[in-house]
Order: sequence, then C-alpha cells, then structure tokens
Amino acid sequence: MYAEWASRLPGAVVWTNSPGDPGTGRVLPDGCMDLLWHDGRLLVAGPDTRAYVTGGEPSTWIGVRFYPGTAPAFLGVPAHEIRDLRVELAELWPASEVRRLSRRIEAAGDPVTALEDVALERAAEAVAPDPALRQVVAALDAGRSVAATADELGLGARQLHRRSLTAFGYGPKTLARILRLQRALALARGGAGLADTAVRAGFADQAHLARDVKELAGLPLGELLGRP
Repeated sequence: MYAEWASRLPGAVVWTNSPGDPGTGRVLPDGCMDLLWHDGRLLVAGPDTRAYVTGGEPSTWIGVRFYPGTAPAFLGVPAHEIRDLRVELAELWPASEVRRLSRRIEAAGDPVTALEDVALERAAEAVAPDPALRQVVAALDAGRSVAATADELGLGARQLHRRSLTAFGYGPKTLARILRLQRALALARGGAGLADTAVRAGFADQAHLARDVKELAGLPLGELLGRP
C-alpha cells in the first residue's frame, strides 16, 4: 500500500510503499528526485525520463521526494549525473557518513521520521536552491512554452537549458512533457474523459496524449489507468 503526506521540509513529500504481492511496479517520471530507505540501505532515485520498472519480492520502501529542482543542492551533485538511475547514497556522500546515518535510521523506532529528520538536517546545511527554479517549474506546469519561460526569467535558451540539466537532470522541454503527463494523469484519474483530458492538459489532441503516455510511461493510457 502506498501513502504520502507533506513533509516538514518545504515542498517535499514523505511516502511509504509496502506492496502486498510480488511482481513488477512502475514509477512514472514526475520531475522529482527521492532520498530512499530500503532494506537497511540509503539510496537516491535520480530524475526519470521514462517509467522505472521495479520487480522482485515485496518489501517496504520509505522515501522523501524533493520538490523539482531542489535535490541537487541537497545532494551536492548535478541532477543529470544520476538521470534514470538508482544509486547508493555512499556513491555521492562519504561512506562513513552514510554508515552513520544508516545506523541511526535502523535504530530508530520510527524509520520514516528518522529519514525525514536526516533530510531536514542536511537541507539546513546545504546551499539554498536557486529560487528561479520554482518559477521554471510553475511556468512550465502552467503550460507556458520554454521560450516564454526563458523570457520571463530574463534568460537565454542556452542558459535555461544548462540550469535545467543541473537542477532537473534534463532540458526544459523534457521537464515540460513530464509535468504535462502528470497533469493529464491527475485529470484522467479524477474522472475526466480522455479527449477532455488531452485538451485541458495541453496536448494537441487525444492521439498526442496517447503517444506521450506510451513513450514516457511505457504503457497505453487505458492500461495505465486500469480502464477497459
């Protein structure tokens, strides 16, 4: 069972997932990066450009999902270096520090709170993310074009692309596609018809929606939504 709630870390979400049956799962791209706790290990989920398919025996995962663009400052690594990857935190931070944090979480009565505490403490020590990144996310999520977004921020197209690679792991056009996918899924899961979903989410038409979902999520939209 999956559950999530707002974190004490601004803009972030804390989540847990305890699947009941073995088999594959599918994590869709959302513009975010996660700090993960799983089987006594600290890991990082880099920014996805396509669905990440999980498998194996069911086990519990705990995560802190950072607001888009904010994790690189926390981790101290550009997002594009871990794009489409799941890596051990010890590959990014000193191994001795990661072992200390792992022991702390393992010994905690509530590992969910302990993981969030780690994120809060580290975020307080990290360089603050560029505030312009939130403007990029807000503009693209509102459906504005990449060119209009760059103009609003007073940036050239190359500057915006370079900053986006560092913050999000990919360029602004990819981020815009991923945010549009998430808008469409929210509308469709809320009961909107597919044609209406396509228009309201910013797709040219329903066929455009279907192509993007298949490419980014790896499944046809109906199958993804569990519709006949």
